[in-house]
Amino acid sequence: MKHIFLLFSLILLVSCQHKCPEYPEEVNDSETSSQSIKSLKEQLKKDGFQVFDYVDEKTKDTIVMQQYFIAFLKKGANRSHSKEEATKLQSQHLAHLGKMFELGYADISGPFGDDGDIRGITIYNTPTQKIADSLANSDPMVKSGRLIVEIHPWWAAKGFSLR
Repeated sequence: MKHIFLLFSLILLVSCQHKCPEYPEEVNDSETSSQSIKSLKEQLKKDGFQVFDYVDEKTKDTIVMQQYFIAFLKKGANRSHSKEEATKLQSQHLAHLGKMFELGYADISGPFGDDGDIRGITIYNTPTQKIADSLANSDPMVKSGRLIVEIHPWWAAKGFSLR
């Protein structure tokens, strides 16, 4: 279990540093920035994403908000796998999450630190909930019934990182 936690911690660390090269990373009050914000919003909308912006009263920066989708991975009904099967499924699950990150569909994934019904989350960076749902349900752990998925739309500022 400790090695799984360490692997997820590594995935979390790497995903926090992930940048999308097609979108500007910084926004300021210059005319160039206004054009960057406009271009960012236009590109996101063209790609099918839901977005809006607002001006931060304190910094006067324009913040672009994008809709993401959080997949809650919950305990599934089929928990009868042998230890060997569960270990194989866990390996396939981690490979799936890594692939989602590499392809740019998931921005961050990680397990919860307790033993509750919600086992972990993935934040999908997709234009629609249907796509996020399809990707989440293609996870080998979900296909096996060991996990189930519950997805919710979630808004976050584009380009901001965790700290």
